[in-house]
Amino acid sequence: MIRPAFSSRIGFIFAAAGSAVGLGNIWKFPFETGANGGAVFVLIYLGFCFLLCYPVMVAEIAIGRHTRRNAVGAFSVLGFPRWKLVGLLGVLCAVLILSFYNVIAAWVIGYLFEMLRGNFAIGDNFSNFTSDAIKITLYAGIFMALTTYVVSKGVSAGIESAAKFLMPALVVVMIGMSLYGLSLPGASNGVVFYLMPDFSAVNLSVVYAALGQAFFSLSLGMGTLMTLGSYLPRQANIVSSSAMVTLADVGIALMAGLLIFPLVFSQGLSPTGGEALIFEALPRAFESFGPVTGSVLGSGFFLLLAFAALTSTVSMLEVPTSYLVDEFSLSRKTGAVIAATLIFIISIPSLLSAGAVEELTHFVELGASQQSASFMRAAGMLASDTLLPVGGFCIAVFSAYVWCRQNLKEELTAANVEVSPLLLSYLNVSLRYVCPLLLAIVVVVTVAEGFFGIPFF
Repeated sequence: MIRPAFSSRIGFIFAAAGSAVGLGNIWKFPFETGANGGAVFVLIYLGFCFLLCYPVMVAEIAIGRHTRRNAVGAFSVLGFPRWKLVGLLGVLCAVLILSFYNVIAAWVIGYLFEMLRGNFAIGDNFSNFTSDAIKITLYAGIFMALTTYVVSKGVSAGIESAAKFLMPALVVVMIGMSLYGLSLPGASNGVVFYLMPDFSAVNLSVVYAALGQAFFSLSLGMGTLMTLGSYLPRQANIVSSSAMVTLADVGIALMAGLLIFPLVFSQGLSPTGGEALIFEALPRAFESFGPVTGSVLGSGFFLLLAFAALTSTVSMLEVPTSYLVDEFSLSRKTGAVIAATLIFIISIPSLLSAGAVEELTHFVELGASQQSASFMRAAGMLASDTLLPVGGFCIAVFSAYVWCRQNLKEELTAANVEVSPLLLSYLNVSLRYVCPLLLAIVVVVTVAEGFFGIPFF
C-alpha cells in the first residue's frame, strides 16, 4: 500500500506546528507563567524547548520518516519488536490526553457561543457551566465530530489543508487581539510582568514547571510527531523542519502571553488565576469594553482557542487512526470513526468530573497536601505529567543507544541534505545524556509528589 504524504515540507511544518500549538500554548502556558513568576518562567521554558525538546523532536520525526509507519509499527520495521511497547504507550497517551482535551475544547466552544450573545456573567458561573453534562456532551460531540471529519479526509486533503487554513488564521487573530490589548491603559504592567524577569523568583519548583510545560506544549512522547513524520517527503530537511516547528510553537506561546497579560493587568486582575484564568477572569475583562466591543473581543478570543484546539486534536486523533490503518488494514474513515468513538466514550468520566458527578469531581486525593482531585485532573497527571516524559525518555534512549547515532545521522542527511557536524554532535550529546537525565527527573518527581505525596520542593 502506497504511504500517503504531505504535498510539501511547508505542509508538514504547518501540521506539526499545529500539533504542538494548541490549548497548551494559549490556555496552559499563560496560567503556568502567571503562577511561576512571569518572565523568569518564560526564559527557563525557552531554554528547555531548545535544549531538551528539539533533539527529541528530531529523533521522533526521523524514526517516523525512516520507517513510514505509525508509532507502534515503526519499531518493528527497524527490527526491534520489543520496543513496540513504547509505541503502544504513545498511542495510549494520545488517547488519554485527547479524552480530556476534548472536554476543555467543549468548554471553549460553549464560551464562544456565550460571548457571541454577550453573556459575560458566564465567568462567574464557570462551575455551573462545566457541570451541565448535557450541554457539555453536545459541545464535546460537535468538536470530536469535526476532528474526525478532518482526519478521515486524509493526510493532504484533511490534516494538511486544515492546518494551512487554521494556523495562519490563528496568527492573524492573535496579532489583532494582542495589538488591541497592548493599547489599553495599564497594559504596560502586564508587559513588564511578562517580559522583565525577576530572578529572585527562580526555584526548583519554577524550573520543574517550565520543564514540564516545554515538553507538553511540543506534543512529544506520544507518537504524534513520529506519525506525522511518517508522511514527510524524503527530500525534506528534518533538522530545519524541526527547528521551524519549535520556533512556531514558542512564537505562539509568547504571543499568547502578550495577548492575555495586558488584558488581565488592564482590568486589575491577578495573573495567578490558575487553570480557570481564561474562563473566569477574562469574560469580566471583555465585559468592561462594552456590550458590542466586548462581545467581539470575547468571541474572537474563544474562536482563536477553538482553532488552536482543533489543530492539536486532529494530530492526536491521527495517532490511533494511523495505528488502526497500518496494523489492522482498516480504511482511513473507518479507523478514524472507531478511534474517535472509543476516545469519546473514554472522555465521559472526565466530562462528568467538572461538577456533574460528585464522586468523579472528588475522585482521588493527590500530592503531599492530599487535596481532592477530579477524574480529569488525575487523568492529566497520569498522561501528560507522567506518560509523556516516560515516552520521551524511551525515544531518547532508543535513538541514542539502540537505533544508534550512525543510523540517525544517515536519516537526517538523506537525499544529500547537509547538516552541520557541530549540530549532529549536539543532538547526539543531548539524546545520550541531557534528555534522559532531565526526563528521568521529571518522572521521578511527578510520581513521588503526585502519587505518593513525597514533597521535593
